[in-house]
Amino acid sequence: MVGRRPLGREFGWLWSAYAVSAYGSGLGFGALPLVAVLVVHAGPAEVSALSAVGPAVGALIALPLAPWVEVRRRRPVMIAMDLTRFAAMATVPAAYALGVLGFAQLLAVSAVVAAARIAFTAASGAYLKTLVRPEDLLVANARFESTTWSSLAVGPPLGGAAIGLFGPVATVLADAVSYLFSALAVTAIRGREAPRPTGGSPVRAGAVLDGWRHILGDPGLRALYLNNLLVSGLIMATEPVLAVLLVRRLGFAPWEYGLAFALPCLGGLVGSRLARRVVARHGRHRVLRTVGTLRVVWLVGLAFVRPGVTGLVTVIAVELAIVVHMSLYTPVLATYRLERTPGHLVARTLAAWSIGQQASVAVLTALGGLLAGVTGPRTALAAAGLLALATPLLLPRREPAPRADREPARSRA
Repeated sequence: MVGRRPLGREFGWLWSAYAVSAYGSGLGFGALPLVAVLVVHAGPAEVSALSAVGPAVGALIALPLAPWVEVRRRRPVMIAMDLTRFAAMATVPAAYALGVLGFAQLLAVSAVVAAARIAFTAASGAYLKTLVRPEDLLVANARFESTTWSSLAVGPPLGGAAIGLFGPVATVLADAVSYLFSALAVTAIRGREAPRPTGGSPVRAGAVLDGWRHILGDPGLRALYLNNLLVSGLIMATEPVLAVLLVRRLGFAPWEYGLAFALPCLGGLVGSRLARRVVARHGRHRVLRTVGTLRVVWLVGLAFVRPGVTGLVTVIAVELAIVVHMSLYTPVLATYRLERTPGHLVARTLAAWSIGQQASVAVLTALGGLLAGVTGPRTALAAAGLLALATPLLLPRREPAPRADREPARSRA
């Protein structure tokens, strides 16, 4: 069982840091667009820009951060990114209390938080590789994955209740405070950390591209990266279109819409807990190909949602199937990516991966919105589902040769 394998006190603090910020983000899920609608009175175009342009700008800001993260100690970087996210999010309730909150500020906050998230993810991923034994990486990644999905199952419903009781910026404040607790948990990690990974190099011109050079130069990572760009973008592109279909066209109540997305997230606990034993039984390559295919075959079903209870059950069933397979696939992919990446390139590789994924989500979400506006939500959902059916062709067809990583184990203390 994922929950019973001891990984050490240091990993426990890192996991705690991740968990508290994940649950804070779960409470604040969709909070900025909601604030834009309720407080700033933003229109559909502005809300779409907040969801797409903000993260895209954040990805651009994160580009020069990747090599900077690589040559610095991981814990100070993580603490700095947590404090940056706290400061950015805290400006929203402060401006609201003063009556000066505007859309430009929400857009800037969205971009800063997105950039800080990428840098934090890069630093924490690189730190994780030195914190646990190689054979425990899959268990560690599965714990992070289960935490992500449980926070999405619990957080949004509680966040909706908090907004109803305490006002539109309550969950934004809760999300901000969660980053302070995350920083405290990272600070509690004990043990010496090398100033920089062996084999590293100073920040130089072109270093921002090293992560992509590594990904595209490795046949296995290249195939999985291209597949991930399309799958993540297509799945996320359906969310705003599906919201329009369910709420505006089919007349679903807000609580039904929330239930349709919160309940399937519990499936993430199932998939993440199965990851280790499924890999042990069937092998990693077969899991990546088979589960990587199964996570996309359900998406086209969203185009056939009908009104009433039948439609609600259809959405829950489709989303549940996607979540179970995604939560099983993601920790296997994350472990494979760490194993195929030398220690001195981990931060840049993870940053490149996150930046590409974030940019893909932004572009495909915008294109999906345009297509839905011209043809209707069902056509856009059907197009995303049909395109997703072609993505397994990008998965690697054979197991790549093992890659030697000469980084010392547990820095590996």
